[in-house]
Amino acid sequence: MSEDKTKDQEKEHVRRVRYSGTHPRKFQEKYKELQPQKYAEDVAQIIQKGKTPAGMHISICVKEILDFLLIKPSQIGLDATLGYGGHTQKMLECLRGEGHIYAIDVDPVESEKTKKRLEELGYGADILTILHLNFANIDKVLEQGKKFDFVLADLGVSSMQIDNPQRGFSYKYDGPLDLRLNPEKGITAAQRLNKLSESELERILLENSDEPYAKQIARAIIMEIRRGTKIATTKQLSQIVTNALSFLPAGERKDAAKKSCQRVFQALRVDINKEFEALYEFLEKLPQVLAPNGRVAILTFHSGEDRLVKKAFKQFFNEGLYSEIAKDVIRPSAEECCKNPRAHSAKMRWAIKA
Repeated sequence: MSEDKTKDQEKEHVRRVRYSGTHPRKFQEKYKELQPQKYAEDVAQIIQKGKTPAGMHISICVKEILDFLLIKPSQIGLDATLGYGGHTQKMLECLRGEGHIYAIDVDPVESEKTKKRLEELGYGADILTILHLNFANIDKVLEQGKKFDFVLADLGVSSMQIDNPQRGFSYKYDGPLDLRLNPEKGITAAQRLNKLSESELERILLENSDEPYAKQIARAIIMEIRRGTKIATTKQLSQIVTNALSFLPAGERKDAAKKSCQRVFQALRVDINKEFEALYEFLEKLPQVLAPNGRVAILTFHSGEDRLVKKAFKQFFNEGLYSEIAKDVIRPSAEECCKNPRAHSAKMRWAIKA
């Protein structure tokens, strides 16, 4: 027997993840969905059914964004929220091998995966630069004096983050109550809850997600913590939120609890990642980094974000920094929302530098 064959036999055989039943239920078991390049047919069927494959982000308003940005070869652009790289790929295609796109993301885990994916599609360092950076620091991307011809910011949380239970972004899956966009920095949502007073938590729920039952939910969470309960998992928190709404009529309770869980997780995520502060800084710096007639499109997914974008665009338009701004929001088509339910809450606003 040859030496090479002996070495191969000595290597431990790694079995493919299997699942019980007819359909995968756990995130780790969805190996076909997690490998879209290898199982393209299966992924296409899932999308056709109006579902998002596990760990895969379907870009929203792609046509609307490209129609507005009017990207031309040789231009320099920025994707301020790289994520899965779907928007970035489409913008790169518009450059036709000429120009450059810079893409930034605060999540080091997903940005490395996306970099590898785009490199395999032929987009190397000659046309694409990916930086691990918060979009609040857009003024640090280009050398002084250089400007962007177009900028895109998709403020939605990526499906890769939502679907992975280990990231703790969704109440639908049990996992550690983390919620950090960058899992290597800062404190988790579980740690943050232990530092808050009842009034502080109520304020966070109101300001970050317009939660109508903020008072009742904040009281229930803080009471549990005072009893010595360590709220360490997503299921623990969602159960406390659900129990806090037991005063509602039975017919309303299930739907109300679902929506409140979504808002509570959103509010905590916005808080621990300082998302509003980062967005405010991003919007303040935008006019400085855009070239004359440069275009910016921003996708928002909840009212707090949209209010900040609308206010900033209007202010800078009145100051003469923007020559034109969107009068109304642009929404995804009914067909897109049918294929991708996560597009329902998306709103797009745009501005053109004077």
